[in-house]
Amino acid sequence: MRFPALPFQLQALSPDFWNLISHNAKLRVLATGFGFTEGPVWDKRGFLYVSDEDQNKIYRIDADGKRTAVVSLGIPDGNTYNRHGQLFDCATVLRAVIRINPHNGTYAIVAHLYNGRPLDAPNDIALGPDGALYFTDDTLALSRAPGEGFGVMPPTQPKTGVYRLSPDGHIAQLTDIMNQPNGLAFSPDGKLLYVNDTVEGNIRVWDFHNGEISNGRIFGDEPRQPGKPGVPDGMKTDQRGDVWVSGPGGIWVWSPAGQRLGTIQFPHGATNFCWGGPGFETLYVAANNTVYVLPTLTRGFVPYYQHFR
Repeated sequence: MRFPALPFQLQALSPDFWNLISHNAKLRVLATGFGFTEGPVWDKRGFLYVSDEDQNKIYRIDADGKRTAVVSLGIPDGNTYNRHGQLFDCATVLRAVIRINPHNGTYAIVAHLYNGRPLDAPNDIALGPDGALYFTDDTLALSRAPGEGFGVMPPTQPKTGVYRLSPDGHIAQLTDIMNQPNGLAFSPDGKLLYVNDTVEGNIRVWDFHNGEISNGRIFGDEPRQPGKPGVPDGMKTDQRGDVWVSGPGGIWVWSPAGQRLGTIQFPHGATNFCWGGPGFETLYVAANNTVYVLPTLTRGFVPYYQHFR
């Protein structure tokens, strides 16, 4: 569904919103002309990696906006580094999580089967406080695959799920209660795991300890809004513990207590985003065919560069 472009706006619902972003913050285009951007990940050497689900490539984008394709594969999605600086991607068509060598464009499959069956369509991925990788596996992209020329991709798992991928390659399912789990993020103290659900329009949170989750509950609701593109999708936390989540119109900002602080509205919504810059104070936002840059007043939490406190 196509939506008319929206004006860039900062919409505060609490005075605390202005402790996170300036009234005068300016949105800047870093690069445009993509198909459909997803999964930005910041590299402290000063560039981004960004997935393009329509062009079936992962690009490196430099500070001047120059882009270079580093790997080609069917419908790449969320990305992250691990503690060793290795790049991982959720590869839809491969039904796998892969480790990428961006220097020569090769990759290796590191997670593909659970209980003897292929995964459905790994969506997003995050580094956990125990050094394991955590990813969501849903079925949303399976219906897109034929249109991308990859043939019919029926579901293979009995339910969608959230998974843990240990450093030694073992896969464990943490939960299968969600409809379409998508974005996920840890609190900066490593004690909470947040996961959003694109179809249900909500965010769940669990207590996290030693690679296991418990006490799941609803953290917040992000229902669809008429005339505004966007659903719960990408998600990150900042060093205060605030939760930043893609939602209708752009990025919704929530306090650790579950109070909605405000919304950053983007012209075509916001699919996914990451923290970057020297102090992790800058948002790099994947939004349709464009990647934007937006300065903030807070410091993002980037688990592959910072320690869980």
